Amino acid sequence: MAFPIQRLRRLRSSEPLRRLVRETQLAPSQFILPLFVVPGQGIRKEILSMPGNAQMSVDNIVRECQECQKLGLGGVILFGIPAQKDETASGAYDPDGITQQAIRAIKRDVPGLLVVTDVCNCEYTSHGHCGWIKDGDVDNDTTLGWLAKTAVSHAKAGADIVAPSDMMDGRVHAIRQALDTAGHTNTPILSYAAKYASAFYGPFREAAESAPQFGDRRSYQMDPANGREAMLEIALDLEEGADMIMVKPAMAYLDIIRQARDRFEVPLGAYQVSGEFSMIMAAANNGWLDLDRTILESLTSIRRAGADFILTYFAKRATALLS
Repeated sequence: MAFPIQRLRRLRSSEPLRRLVRETQLAPSQFILPLFVVPGQGIRKEILSMPGNAQMSVDNIVRECQECQKLGLGGVILFGIPAQKDETASGAYDPDGITQQAIRAIKRDVPGLLVVTDVCNCEYTSHGHCGWIKDGDVDNDTTLGWLAKTAVSHAKAGADIVAPSDMMDGRVHAIRQALDTAGHTNTPILSYAAKYASAFYGPFREAAESAPQFGDRRSYQMDPANGREAMLEIALDLEEGADMIMVKPAMAYLDIIRQARDRFEVPLGAYQVSGEFSMIMAAANNGWLDLDRTILESLTSIRRAGADFILTYFAKRATALLS
């Protein structure tokens, strides 16, 4: 069956043919749009390093969510930026914190939209690290209590899914116990199970105002050189009660997504992070890439690697391209 009998180009000769035999499909329901919520009214502050994205007050977040629902997106994930930060991240688990306010407003006005919440402390601490600082490093076990309180407060406000992103050991167990004790046994946990200490987070730190004031996060986020360790992290989080898992970043870690897909049967997400977004946008704005084709190709690569859903700042534009 070798050439010239077998000609693979036969099935590439037209768009209808290519569409018919396409192995990997993209759909708006697979996309989750990250949103940054701030206190105030009528606020939409553009994020310079992430064109088209903005910090928004709750009223504008609700309008954005109404559009997301009309587009048929899979949902949104909220990142809160409080008016005041402190050493104990108290704004993260304040029942009337900015994220909790946003959850309640979305659930009131856009009840059919899936709301995921980032459960972490870096946006809420005065030093920008993900937990309590002891002897110059994040104290793991003290931080677990903060995360558990935050997750419960999000669930109580109406969050559909809580997503811990801090990379503390044992956080899924602590959150699951706290949710169950508080009566939120049906609230799923989407664990950032394999979150790497990546250079691709740079623009996010502007967006979330969460850059560390000293040192870095390599003592708790994963070493980019390690793959087997990612599988161990995922396995431990599933043992502790995670319902879904995530790999972050996505494009530089497609091999990790593939390994996770081959090994674990649970729903698998991947986060196309701010640096990946900004890199594509910068190249396109300089005329070096076709933006629309690059968006779809990058998202297809993440799906082809095995992700069931993608957290991406391209969610709305990709949906328009698919329509």
